[in-house]
Amino acid sequence: MSRRVVRQSKFRHVFGQAGKAEQTYEDIRVSKVTWDSSFCAVNPKFLAIIVEAGGGGAFIVLPLAKTGRVDKNHPTVSGHTAPVLDIDWCPHNDSVIASASEDTTIMVWQIPDYTPVRNITEPIVTLEGHSKRVGILSWHPTARNVLLSAGGDNVIIIWNVGTGEMLLSLDDMHPDVIHSVCWNTNGSLLSTTCKDKTLRVIDPRKGQVVAERARPHEGARPMRAIFTADGKLLSTGFSRMSERQLALWDLNNFEEPMALQEMDTSNGVLLPFYDPDSSIVYLCGKGDSSIRYFEITDEPPFVHYLNTFSSKEPQRGMGFMPKRGLDVSKCEIARFYKLHERKCEPIIMTVPRKSDLFQDDLYPDAPGPEPALEADEWLSGQDADPVLISLRDGYVPPKSRELRVTKRNILDVRPPAGPRRSQSASDTSFSQQQQQQTLETLLEEIKSLRERVQAQEERITALENMLCEFVDGTD
Repeated sequence: MSRRVVRQSKFRHVFGQAGKAEQTYEDIRVSKVTWDSSFCAVNPKFLAIIVEAGGGGAFIVLPLAKTGRVDKNHPTVSGHTAPVLDIDWCPHNDSVIASASEDTTIMVWQIPDYTPVRNITEPIVTLEGHSKRVGILSWHPTARNVLLSAGGDNVIIIWNVGTGEMLLSLDDMHPDVIHSVCWNTNGSLLSTTCKDKTLRVIDPRKGQVVAERARPHEGARPMRAIFTADGKLLSTGFSRMSERQLALWDLNNFEEPMALQEMDTSNGVLLPFYDPDSSIVYLCGKGDSSIRYFEITDEPPFVHYLNTFSSKEPQRGMGFMPKRGLDVSKCEIARFYKLHERKCEPIIMTVPRKSDLFQDDLYPDAPGPEPALEADEWLSGQDADPVLISLRDGYVPPKSRELRVTKRNILDVRPPAGPRRSQSASDTSFSQQQQQQTLETLLEEIKSLRERVQAQEERITALENMLCEFVDGTD
């Protein structure tokens, strides 16, 4: 009698659980724009959500700890003249976020550590180069201040945010609308999917398509593609019978997928979120009420279904926390921020363990906030893997992080480079400048509030005088 051998994996029992009521963010008017982006971006400090805005585009930024009901007058980040379609936090500075809009512009914002009193309307830099709406943003994983954007003009532009320059423009590779763009681990290649049903792998610095596959999924609905840690490609799409699919591809053999999983016949586009440390891909469909997850391995059948997290309400969008923002003491291996119509709730994925000790096998060193390259080094042809940090003591984000660049950087408040000072003197000088800036900003806010209070008092006095005159007249 043959015994059935159960596949060994430490992730066979990944357990998903929705956050408690006190961990949710309530009363948020999530954007109703019909666009297949996640509408939500999160990092170890902040949660950003694209919201409804009259006469323009806006998103709201909340400190992670500020849970509960969000004041309807909470300040927004609102500089675009048309709806915001995508937002993305800089991986090397937890206070910098980029937003893309239907108004054809990309804006980069510095979010203060304190909660501002008024809307933030002045971006640090506005990037203009697209002729139609911009729907996709993605920061370079290892090079400082390098940002990619893709627009309705079928053009991909790579920017140096620090100087506001356009570094590269890939404008003759996609004959139709671009559905998704993803960097590989060290940022040397891009994977793109397009309305022409072709999956492409592009070397952006050479401006060449290094591999492509026509119709990897036969269906008419949009595809998505992302790189795995070892350079393979994961794609999601639809079959000819409108069944949703997940496929794994080897770039050296694009004829047939290494693995193909078919799921259901729902209409929602599957947004893939990949964790390179555990080799788990999470599939979140827009309009679904579930998250499916699969483990990717080196042995056939390569893609192993693990489980499905199900809830009652459909998701409008989804944010995915970087590894350094997770609670390692609770064996948390992933955390999502699920958008409902009026709220956002965390969904926590854990691997149950009896021991309270740090689990080395669950938490290998993860990408940290320090970039491995400067923008001009990457442009000149250098590649570097992400700078890794240990999660043993839990990652604590710094209050604010300096942006250093070799050229003059409009995101950097330091004076032009002179003779190199000692590290401690430089840090002290920068800290003093930051304190001075924060002090000036607070004084401005106080002055503005006083002016508003004074105006209200004058208005009250005028109304009281009118009331007295009216009463005297009626007597």
